[in-house]
Parts: sequence; C-alpha cells; structure tokens
Amino acid sequence: MKVAVTGCCHGALDKMYATLELLEQRHGQPLPDLLLCAGDFQAVRNAADLRCMAVPAKYRQLGGFAKYYSGEKKAPVLTIFIGGNHEASNHLQELPYGGWVAPNIYYLGYAGVVKYNGVRIGGLSGIFKSHDYRKGHFECPPYNQQTVRSVYHVRNIEVFKLKQLKQPIDIFMSHDWPRSIYHYGNKNLLLKKKSFFRQEVESNTLGSPAASELLEYLKPTYWFSAHLHVKFAALMQHQANGSGQHPKTTKFLALDKCLPHRDFMQIVEIPHDPNASNHLEYDPEWIAVLKATNSLINVSANSWNMPENNGLHAKWDYSVSEEDIKEVLEEANHDLQVPHNFSATVACYDGNMSQQNTEPIHRINPQTTEFCARFGLTDINDKIQQLKEDILEHKDNDDDEEDVDSIGSTEEPSDYSTDTSALSSSVNPDEIILDEDSADEDPETPLDPSHEYSSSISAAFSDVRILPDSMTVSPNDTADSVDAELEKSNEKNQLEEQSLSENLLKRISGEKEEGKSGPKRIKRRNQAIYASKDEDEVE
Repeated sequence: MKVAVTGCCHGALDKMYATLELLEQRHGQPLPDLLLCAGDFQAVRNAADLRCMAVPAKYRQLGGFAKYYSGEKKAPVLTIFIGGNHEASNHLQELPYGGWVAPNIYYLGYAGVVKYNGVRIGGLSGIFKSHDYRKGHFECPPYNQQTVRSVYHVRNIEVFKLKQLKQPIDIFMSHDWPRSIYHYGNKNLLLKKKSFFRQEVESNTLGSPAASELLEYLKPTYWFSAHLHVKFAALMQHQANGSGQHPKTTKFLALDKCLPHRDFMQIVEIPHDPNASNHLEYDPEWIAVLKATNSLINVSANSWNMPENNGLHAKWDYSVSEEDIKEVLEEANHDLQVPHNFSATVACYDGNMSQQNTEPIHRINPQTTEFCARFGLTDINDKIQQLKEDILEHKDNDDDEEDVDSIGSTEEPSDYSTDTSALSSSVNPDEIILDEDSADEDPETPLDPSHEYSSSISAAFSDVRILPDSMTVSPNDTADSVDAELEKSNEKNQLEEQSLSENLLKRISGEKEEGKSGPKRIKRRNQAIYASKDEDEVE
C-alpha cells in the first residue's frame, strides 16, 4: 500500500493534503492509503490550546486544524500522528492511550501500536530529556512555565512498555532521531546541509538514546522521524540474534518541516496483507501489554525505576504470552476495530476575545474513558484528578505545605547520560527560541497559514552498515557531573509562593517568574557550558 510520510506539520494540514491532491492531478498518482506525521502536528482547536504550546507568543498561530476538528473539513486520507515538542499539549493529554482528534485523524498517544491493512504501526510521542525521563506523567493544565515543556518529554514507562513487544513491527515513528542513526546514511551530505550538527554527530550525542534503544530492540522495517528539519535517509543492519538467522534491517527516513521547497513529504510503498481489514484496528499484543503494565502507572513527579532483573523487583518481565493475546481477542469478540467515536470536547476558535482569555482546564476525554472501560485500564487523567482531590481533602490537616510539594521534589540520575546535545555551541537557524517567560504570555491574534507550500519527493537509502558495539546505548548509563550540577542548581532556584494547583503535580524549575522580561539569563555556575540553545527550542 502507498503511505505518505511527513515531517513536522506545524498545523499546515491544508498544505499537506493539497500536496497529495496535486500529485494526483499532475502525475496521476492516486491518494495514498495512509498518511503518517512524525510529530509537531499541532492539533490546535482554539485560543486556550495556543496557551498550552511551548512557543513564544508570536509563533502561536491557529493553523488549519480547527476546521477539521469542527467538521467543516475532513481529512481525505486516514492520518496517524505522534506528538512532538510543539503541540497543544492539553488536547493530546486527553488521549494518553491514543484516539481521534478529528474525524479520520488519529493520535497514537504517549506510545501506541495499531494495525492498518495488516501493517503494524507503532510510535513514541515527545522528545527525550534526561531530567524528566524517569518521572511519571504528573502534568495537567493549566500548565506553568516548567510543565508546559516537561509534559511532552518522553518517560521511561512508555519505553518500557514498547520493549515488552515480541511480534515484529513494520513501521515505527519518533519525533526526535534515534541517537547514532546518522552513522548509517550519507553523513557528509547531512553535515553539508546542517553544519551546526557537526559537534553532536562527531561526539555521537545528537538524538534520543531512548529511541536508539528502541531501534535496537524492536528492529522495525521502517522508522520515520522529524524534529531536526532536514531530509535524511539511512539503512541500518542489525546484528543477528542467533546463529542461522538473517539480520534484520531498518530503513530510516527523517523529513523536513512543511514549508515551500522543503522535503517534507515522501511516498513509500509498504508491503501489506491484502486480506487484512482496511479499518484501523487496535493491536492485540499492545493491548495485552497495556493490561499487564497497568499497575505500573505513576502520576507522581518523583523519579522512579522500571522493574529490571537486579534483585530489587519480584517481577521484571511484563511481556505477554499467546494466551494473553488470545484472551484480549476473546474479550473483544475478535473485533478490535477502532470505533469512530470522536466527539468535540471544547468549542472551536470563533474569534471571540473572551474565548482567547479562557484558561485551559484538565479534561477527561470520553474516548479515553471508553477505551479504559473496554480493556480494564486506568485512565491516567482520572488518576491525576483523584490525586489532586485527595491532596485538597487532606490539606487542612497538613500544617507543612512542603508535603504537597514533595511529590515533585525528589531527583535521581536518569537512566541515560545527560543531554550533551545541549552543550554544543552550534546554532540551528530553524530553532524557535523559547524565552523563559514566553510560554506564559498572552497569545497574539491567531492567524491561519497563508503561504503556498510545495513538496519535492525523492529518496535514496544508503549502504548497509553494521552497528558497532561502541554505539550501543546502555539503559544503565548514569548522569554525568554536568547533569548533577544542573539538578542541584535547579533545586536551589525553585520558585516560591506558587498557587496550589501548580504545586500539586510538578517539579519546580529554575526558570524566571511570570511577568519578568528581558534576555535569557543563565543562573548556573558554569555559564559557558550552558550558553547554548536547549533542544526544546527546535521547532
């Protein structure tokens, strides 16, 4: 089947779909069976959603999604996407297990696996940051300056769930690149296009170590990414697991953002089962894994470890058996078709100034409620809400307000080494600079994208290369002294006198208080080390 893959959408849905229609008109190519977007989709419904995007106010534009959400338009192609680092996080947080954000547009959730035409499609939303990796999903709207960023940071529980999968994955998506993947393509051409990546590439610190671990474990046939705003193809041959087995290969493709004369779209032909259902379906093994790991759900900002075979956990293997999968199928009467149960949970943008000042609130989405009830899972948002209510109920009996703060105060080293990509002195001209107080500014009047977009569709995969052992990323890597220094400094600079709603489920950062302006100031000892742009600032 024909699959269209896109890089960062940034709300330009009309341009994406118009590009497909242009291909049909000019080249006689029929519309693809499926469209995949590797993050920064920006499912913005109204002005309140704009306030939940981690971008400066001047970049807060409504985009084209609202018309698809309201039903004024409908996606001509089934569209599946993952979250990036510039999203309406309050909207996507309503669907932690995935769901429809609009008719014919499906979000995979924090992590997820679905089937379409027999093709198994998985994904991991967000970007990697070591200081948030081992926390639970504790954030909820209204966000503050710290949680509006941390809400889209990848968590270890999602990687742990994906690592329980045993059956082959056909397609996998991540927003940021797997670390080391640039060694398996035309690295010289990449550095010619993006010379500011040279330090990270040569030090092997560009990209996500969590995604790299998943790439080595899942070995999908295709892996698609975005985030770095450049087209790059690679072919990675994995080491064989045993004697007599043929090593698997992964075709990797990253694409640019949706702008004129940029390589933001690629048509890929994917082998599929012609006898399989042409409806979007839940994956039975993934559902079984969700059920098996349901007890591990954590909504605290405390750092915590996933179970492993180290003598500290009674159970560490949460992979599922054929019997578990069979049980899921029997409970579902062998009907795992994803129901078309989209329903609007908020009003669309109408230009009303009073709506622009509406504060985003924490919502329980009926799709998630139905999904959890069907498969016996815990609604993460409902658990967050219950925790908030429990804290409020016992607040009067607690004389020490620091106990309320304590759920987000404990810091331990990440499973991976610190984000050394942030230590580079290079500057990416495609980055959006996030001023420390920009996320809390009032949004400007939203504007629909008006530029004409076009695509250039071409691809060539590089020679096969074997993964060297030196590039293997161990989940047991600990934070270096720089990360430790950062954590210590962050604790010293915690903000005071926050409202109760902000104090319930967050770790306070060292960012400036709301209302202060001016250039970004570095409050850490070694200012030269931290003077570079943060990875979150990439569009």
